[in-house]
Amino acid sequence: MRRRTILRAGTAAAIAPVALGALGTGAAQAAPVRIQGVDLSSIPKGEARGAVFRYANGTAGDPVRILQAGGANYVRLKVWVNSPDGYHGKPQILAMARRAQALGMRTLIDFHYSDSWADPGQQTKPAAWRNLSFSALQQAVYDHTYDILNALRAQGTPAAMAQIGNEINGGLLWPDGRYTNWPQLGRLLTAGVQAARAASPGILVALHLAEGGDNGGTVWWFDNARAQGVSFDVIALSFYGYWHGTLNDLQFNMNDVSARYGKDVLVAETAYPFRTDSKDSHPQIITAQEPVPGLPATPEGQLQWMRSITTVVSRVPNGRGLGVFYWEPAWTAVAGNGWDPYDAGSGNAWENQALFDYDNRALPAVVWG
Repeated sequence: MRRRTILRAGTAAAIAPVALGALGTGAAQAAPVRIQGVDLSSIPKGEARGAVFRYANGTAGDPVRILQAGGANYVRLKVWVNSPDGYHGKPQILAMARRAQALGMRTLIDFHYSDSWADPGQQTKPAAWRNLSFSALQQAVYDHTYDILNALRAQGTPAAMAQIGNEINGGLLWPDGRYTNWPQLGRLLTAGVQAARAASPGILVALHLAEGGDNGGTVWWFDNARAQGVSFDVIALSFYGYWHGTLNDLQFNMNDVSARYGKDVLVAETAYPFRTDSKDSHPQIITAQEPVPGLPATPEGQLQWMRSITTVVSRVPNGRGLGVFYWEPAWTAVAGNGWDPYDAGSGNAWENQALFDYDNRALPAVVWG
């Protein structure tokens, strides 16, 4: 699925290289951005399975409050349609939105349009939508999106932003909405956009790709979306330094697409490990001692990564860089809260990238902004 796009001449010359070493752990905090966000989708299930969270001094506390005290001002929550484990649905979204608002935090709702994980490698239709005609599938997207956002507004906790799909490089709701059929993909995206704006007037609509360092891929995708008349407010990008290129690649891409489309840009997902081993029996996704060259998998390296990527976003011209979301900082290793919603015995592959250590204490990167 590789695409080649001619880049705008002269853009790269305006970008000063981003050096990790220049933002060492003893440096001042990262340049300020409007959004310092945390994806807390795993918390309801984790707490139900006995997860405990502590401040750095060991005092037990509410994980949302601990992260808010560190500077987080946005909570991101994923929505699955009919999750096999009974989580990531409307009851949990409503409850988490109340917790966030009580602490003065805003909410970003991340629609997966699936019963389980949706990402560049899988965009599986919900079981209940599998045999729908295309027109009925459009309506299902509209109704589901409207239902969640209207319920949030009705309880007095309206979402500030909504993602219409999660990491939709290859489209969504395969096969109907694959990237190879842009007319249908555009209609499905438009159904979600229209529902979001009808249910929650004033909401910001984001389109989210896992293309943080790939300018050619990002431009190809948004050129097609614009050609189909898809309306949006924010370009949201995943950027993990061990998968998506360098910080300079990210800077180039964000600077270019914010100017090219006249839109704000957001890092919707990032993370970094603070150690390489596992707390449970399940292997970790990232185990390299230096997942990004020159940056060790240590608490200090994790903090330095967050300061560096936040500084990159702050440098997007004309204030177009909205901010950064840390992905699943509270997904700690707790029995029953593993990666596979179909298997209650599955382990966690992410606890070495949480913002809580293996004694459940907040790590330095909780305060990254």
